[in-house]
Amino acid sequence: MTHNFGTLDGIVIIGYLIGVLMLGFYYSRRSNKSMEDYFLTGRNLTWLGVGMSLFATNISSEHFVGLAGSGASRGLAVGQFELMAIFILIILGWFLSPIYIKSGVVTMPEFIEKRYDSRSRKIFTIISIVVYLFTKVSVTLFAGGILFYKIFGINIYASAIIIVLMTGIYSVIGGSYAVMKTQIVQAFMMLLGAFLLTIYGLAEVGGFSALQEKLPTEYFQMFKPIDDPDVPWTGIIFGAPIIAFWYWCADQYIVQRVLSARSIDDARRGSLLAAFLKITPIFVLVLPGMIAYALFPGLQGDEAFPILIASNILPAGIKGFVLAAVLAAVMSSLASVFNSTASLITNDFYKPKNPTASEEKLVLVGRLSTMVIVVTAIMCVPLVKLISSQLYLYMQNIQATISPPITAVFIFGLFLKKANAKGALWTLIIGELIGLTKLTADFLVRFEIVNNPSLIALANINFLHFAIFSFIASSFLLVVISYMYSEKAELSNSKLQLLFSENLKEIGYGLSHLKTSVLTYRVNVFFSIFILMIIIGLWSLWF
Repeated sequence: MTHNFGTLDGIVIIGYLIGVLMLGFYYSRRSNKSMEDYFLTGRNLTWLGVGMSLFATNISSEHFVGLAGSGASRGLAVGQFELMAIFILIILGWFLSPIYIKSGVVTMPEFIEKRYDSRSRKIFTIISIVVYLFTKVSVTLFAGGILFYKIFGINIYASAIIIVLMTGIYSVIGGSYAVMKTQIVQAFMMLLGAFLLTIYGLAEVGGFSALQEKLPTEYFQMFKPIDDPDVPWTGIIFGAPIIAFWYWCADQYIVQRVLSARSIDDARRGSLLAAFLKITPIFVLVLPGMIAYALFPGLQGDEAFPILIASNILPAGIKGFVLAAVLAAVMSSLASVFNSTASLITNDFYKPKNPTASEEKLVLVGRLSTMVIVVTAIMCVPLVKLISSQLYLYMQNIQATISPPITAVFIFGLFLKKANAKGALWTLIIGELIGLTKLTADFLVRFEIVNNPSLIALANINFLHFAIFSFIASSFLLVVISYMYSEKAELSNSKLQLLFSENLKEIGYGLSHLKTSVLTYRVNVFFSIFILMIIIGLWSLWF
């Protein structure tokens, strides 16, 4: 093996791969007789499973490689995306999970149909699948490929294909139960591996105080000026939550874990657990990038994590374990993508056209859909060459153009009764076209294909600020169109309005602990306050 990797490291990595495949196959033995069994674990996931699965689904190779790379370039400020996600996870647990679970839906597009209509459901489904292929799949594979190439010299495309095939096997056979149960182990591995790298890295650099001496002061500032090209404070406070709401509260990729909970309380406690775990990336993923920059001045972008792994700071065996933790991140996220995409295809495309299909047939369609997604993921591997060197910010940039119209449709669906199907449909279509225009401008300008001043100006708008502008425009569009067609909506969508009126009352359920013990309720409240106090403490420490 190259770059100071020894036999023991190889044994650890191979042991992990064998272990996770065995674990996946073991959980695959569970009977998947119904669609809910295959896609939602039979709605029987405990709070621990929900929380760990949420965390493992979210943390992927772009977090290990990308957050470290951004940390090496910009310091702690990039960790603000992780902290902002915590607020949204608390909202998901307390306010939205009761609504989603009580609605009885299998997918978020199905929920959109209950609130609006079938046309919005189809548009949302198509957007979700396309986004998965161009962000979650391609970025995850690219980040994993970078690591394998930098450390072992293995071709990026070859390593990506191997990872996809290994993950696809148990995803196809076992469905969500195998995916989510395996993710519990993978989440523990990710946390331990990242923690070990941080500890050894800090020891090598001489401790945290020595790190502060070796790096510029601005690396320890959480809030950057308004004209910062990447993470201006205005974008973090007002733009990042727009992205986070879509990702954590409206994306099937994430919310499927909440829908799999055995109870509302399990969904809530699991969301709070995930919120607590989201505090860790700033210490165990961003900080290693800063350590790498202090140890190896001059490194660029996403080289930080591979260089740190390939160095001599980790002893034999530990180095293999840390790399196995990255593999766990890659495989857990890919497995979630495969299963979530298959659930969208089965539930939102096939089932509406075949309402009499048996549960066995729906499960078969789910397995076949997963196989198609695995093959498609392999075909998408060449797309990774289009990805920029700042992986994490690249991902946030893409999501900033996609999320605003979806966030507007969900939020106004929650709080504005007159928001109707026509308003939602045109908001999704026009809003996503606006986002696509921004992405196209970014691409054309970055590769110097055009020099049009208008396109350059559009491309130069900070992606977080663009998310704010796009959300305001989408919200305005939704409200105006909804009120223009309000009379027709009142007549045609009465059942949707009735359903959502009942769902709105579930917000009150979240605060009244009608079916939750007083002790459990108080623990959840205390835990939520504790998490928020930690964030406030971090902000005050590194303002």
